[in-house]
Amino acid sequence: MEGTHTMPETITPAVPPTPPVPLQALLAREDLALRQIAGPADPRTVIHWAHTSEMADPYPYLLGGELLLTAGVHVPEAAGTGTYFDDYVGRIVAAGGAALGFGLAPVHDTVPRALVAACDRYGLPLLEVPPQTTFSGVARAVWQLMAQARLAELRRVTEAQQSLAAAASRPDPVPAVLRQLAQRLGGRAVLYGPDGTEVAGAGREPAEGVREALAGLAGVVRPAGGTAPRATSATDTAGDTHLAAYALGAGGGFVLGVAALRREPGDHTIASVASVLLSLLTGEHQSGSGAARSSALVRVLLGAAPEEVAPLLGAAPWRVVHARPESQLPDTVAASALGAALGSPLVDLAGEVVRVLVPAGREPEPQPGWTLGVSAAAGPPEWPAADTQAARALARARATRAPLVRHAARPALADLVPPADAETHARTLLAPLDGQPALAETLRTWLSLHGSWDRTAVALDVHRNTVRQRIARCAALLAADLDDPDVRMELWFALRRT
Repeated sequence: MEGTHTMPETITPAVPPTPPVPLQALLAREDLALRQIAGPADPRTVIHWAHTSEMADPYPYLLGGELLLTAGVHVPEAAGTGTYFDDYVGRIVAAGGAALGFGLAPVHDTVPRALVAACDRYGLPLLEVPPQTTFSGVARAVWQLMAQARLAELRRVTEAQQSLAAAASRPDPVPAVLRQLAQRLGGRAVLYGPDGTEVAGAGREPAEGVREALAGLAGVVRPAGGTAPRATSATDTAGDTHLAAYALGAGGGFVLGVAALRREPGDHTIASVASVLLSLLTGEHQSGSGAARSSALVRVLLGAAPEEVAPLLGAAPWRVVHARPESQLPDTVAASALGAALGSPLVDLAGEVVRVLVPAGREPEPQPGWTLGVSAAAGPPEWPAADTQAARALARARATRAPLVRHAARPALADLVPPADAETHARTLLAPLDGQPALAETLRTWLSLHGSWDRTAVALDVHRNTVRQRIARCAALLAADLDDPDVRMELWFALRRT
């Protein structure tokens, strides 16, 4: 029967859904007292499971990757003088066995020398199992190590998911997600655009030829002509480097590429989480709400009043949020990510500031990496005033180094004066500053910050000497003593009415 079995040169182990156990970890278990006496001591050798067999030909019963345990019951008395051990070890190697464990009890007192020699010739690690160690104890140790490895892998994946989610909320979400992914996988992560160009990348530069191979693999999953992706993911190798590509979204054309020298069991899960986040950051959602926003924009451009188109955007009132990143200038992807974090798709990137129109029912909270100014709730007719409130709140937040400042709208003494009379008085008092908005805004900011030169300079992005010069110019034009608290109070009431 033995001659009827086909012996392929190699067999790829049927890997179980648990991380393998390094052979060195099993040898390090002092309670087992295992000792390797033959074969290569390669730290990369791993075991996928343990199996006991006393068959003279275990080949039909092996899946590959096993630590095969035997007490030598099948070994004939004259085995050391023929080819028995060569044939036996050769069949184990052909079946993909990872290692052989030979028990010293109850049949043999020592490991046969011919078996040691055969394992050395075939490169199969041979372990000596002492009499006090049972095969079931070895198998239990393998599964314990597997459970520990599985728990460590789950912890690694969970930590990676949390770090990727945190990266997606940063002002530079796409580069941040790619950096985290490259760090977690120990390789390089690349975002390819619909035309195949590299939009962003992070991590160590790959070896020569790997970059081209990864770009080619990305083309395998990139949709053609606006159709759905031909495949959601693809894998390949380039030399010693493992490659993977993931199609983002539903046909947008963006692709995530990953190149790493090692491939851990949880890497696919981590990369899949990153691909979902990048899909949200790069995708354009064409939905009913998107159509309504488009309709509202068209109507405003054609002359409709804001209060007429506001119902298309959702229930009123709204808040205006002005946001500015703490480090680099914002881009469209960062602006969209901020809008998603605040719960609104109505986002405007205006230079260094991102403006978001948020439903009043959603109370904006501080966002990592951003400084925010929030207006009071307002209906469409008051949106311009709310925009001004948010701008001033943002200036105050930056000056005081607070992550978020809200406009404090509450009844005050100024509300006791009829609005028309208050506005007339304000225009008259501030008339000398007409046509010089920089002076009026500097005075307003300086008064709001209690006369602080440094904080006013920060809020206005000018030098503190410029602030001093402007305030001195205001004092001269207004013919007022700005050190007088009564004068400051009256000017503040007037500035709030303009």
